[in-house]
Amino acid sequence: MESITKYRQSPQTLRQMIERAYGPGLAPTSDDFATELGHGWFNVAYLLRLADGREVVMKIAPPPDVEVMTYEQDMLAGEVAAIRLLEERTWVPVPHVDYYDPTCELIAAPWFVMRFVPGDNFGEVSGDWPAERQQAVWRQIGAVNAELNSIVGDGFGRYGLRGVPSWREAFTGILEDVLADGERRGVDLGWSYEEVRQVIADHEACLDAVTVPRFCEWDLWGSNVMVHDDRITGVIDHERAFWGDPIMEAGFLGAATEGEGAGFLAGYGRGPLTPDELERRRLYSLHLFLIMVIETVYRGHTTTVQLEMARPALDGAMADLGHVRRE
Repeated sequence: MESITKYRQSPQTLRQMIERAYGPGLAPTSDDFATELGHGWFNVAYLLRLADGREVVMKIAPPPDVEVMTYEQDMLAGEVAAIRLLEERTWVPVPHVDYYDPTCELIAAPWFVMRFVPGDNFGEVSGDWPAERQQAVWRQIGAVNAELNSIVGDGFGRYGLRGVPSWREAFTGILEDVLADGERRGVDLGWSYEEVRQVIADHEACLDAVTVPRFCEWDLWGSNVMVHDDRITGVIDHERAFWGDPIMEAGFLGAATEGEGAGFLAGYGRGPLTPDELERRRLYSLHLFLIMVIETVYRGHTTTVQLEMARPALDGAMADLGHVRRE
């Protein structure tokens, strides 16, 4: 996905960054050492081949002159911290961070280099797989997600920031940041911002049931899972992690729909969502589709593909919360 947030670098600059991370002896001399990885939607990422033949992945934050959404500020630092936490506290396979540079000396944004995770992108290769084969991997994803959610934090909110004691306070603040971002850029939701805020106010009491801040990946879709021989070899893209309610995880979006998410739930080790969890999940889906509409403006999308998908999804989220568009 093309986005103005992708801070691409020249081969010469990439060599300088490799020298800083690994030393001058490992900077490649050929011209074909870098390949941009195209499946990301926010940061630019490169697959790099070092002089000794090793492959690593470099990830670069957006340029400083590009405005990002509030929750996206300093996300790269949060991702590095999250990877290190998961490496220390879980059995989940995550890419080891070899080097992190927040100084903005070589380029005007933070960047890091991590070890290459072998395998195929599950989201990209599984479309033609039989359902049973897909569900076998989703069971593994469910187990991975349960392991991630087993980590308990000291407060609720975005990973790397000071937490707050209440999930209602944290999540309504997250939603308000998203809405304020949309208002600042005049994004048309198809709904008034006052209507959306009223829906949130009508349902936010259900958030009080969440009392334990758990590590949440949030972005654990199939496209962030690497597989080989139908086994997970790595989980990537940890930049949107937060301390909160596991029901907000991506796997529970499918599990909230009847007949879907069976493999994920089985791997997670639980049954279908309860009525209380379903109400919270509807708020979390509203949050997701608000972001998907609003970010199209912030990222300067040149096509309407995402917007054409996200606007009806936002309408559906509002309908699930009891509000139907008035024509």
